[in-house]
Amino acid sequence: MIHNRPAAVASPAAVSPAAAPPVALLVALALAGALLAGCGDPGDLRGAGPTSTAVGPTRLWPQVPPAASPAVDYGEADTETVKGVPVPGDDIRKADPVAVFRAEIAAHPDLYTGKGRYAQTARQVARCGGKSARGPACPVLRAYYRDLTGDGRDDMVLGVRMPDHQLGVRTYTVIGHRLTEVMATTDSTLGVEIAGRDVIIRSPSKLAGYEYRTVWSWDRRQRAMLAAKDEILRVGATVPPSGRTSARTPAPSAASAGSR
Repeated sequence: MIHNRPAAVASPAAVSPAAAPPVALLVALALAGALLAGCGDPGDLRGAGPTSTAVGPTRLWPQVPPAASPAVDYGEADTETVKGVPVPGDDIRKADPVAVFRAEIAAHPDLYTGKGRYAQTARQVARCGGKSARGPACPVLRAYYRDLTGDGRDDMVLGVRMPDHQLGVRTYTVIGHRLTEVMATTDSTLGVEIAGRDVIIRSPSKLAGYEYRTVWSWDRRQRAMLAAKDEILRVGATVPPSGRTSARTPAPSAASAGSR
C-alpha cells in the first residue's frame, strides 16, 4: 500500500538570509498599499443633496360637477367610406386622388355647392384633369403614401388648397376592401410632415415666437386617426414692435365640426 507523503515544510531557520526580503522593501510596499487605498473612488454611496418634497395633484373647484358631454364636436373619430372610387387589389396607389376628392364634394353638397364654405374649391376642382393631368390651377395637391396604420400597406395623405389660405388634409386607408377616409381637417397651416406613422400639422399662433402643432396618430380601437397630441411650442424669440403679445383662444378649425 502506498501512502501519500506530506510535502516538507521549511522551518524559519531553514530559510537562508539571502532569500528573505529586506526590511526597507517591506516598509515601501506597506506605504504604497496605504496610498493606493486612499486614492480613487471606493464605490460607496454618496448623498445627492436635498431633494424636493413630492407634491400630489390638487383638484381645483371640486364642487363643480364633471361635464357629461363635450361642448364641441371635434369629429376626431369620424370616418367615411369613399363611394365610387375603386381600389384594385386594395392598392391605394391605384386610386385617383382627384376622383377621391371629387367623391368628397359629391358627399357633402352643403359644403361645396351654392354658398357652401368650400364652393370656391369645388369650382376649381372642375379644372383638374385625370390622375396624371393635373394643372397648376387644380387645388388637389400631390398625394403622399406611407403606412400609417401599421398593417404593412401604404395609406394616402392628400392635401387640398382651400379658401382663405387654408389647407385641407385628408388621410385614407383601405378597410374591408373599401377606400375609407380616416382623418379630415382644414386649417391655416405652416406645414405638414409625416414622421414615422404620425401626420404632424403645424399652424400659426398669434403669440409671437410660437406655433401650434397637432400630431395625428392611428388608433386601432377607433379605426381612425386621432389628434393624439395638440400643443403650442416656442419656435423663436420674436417680439412684436409694440412689446406686447396676444394669444388666441384655440377654436375648433373648420374641420373640427364635422371632420371637414
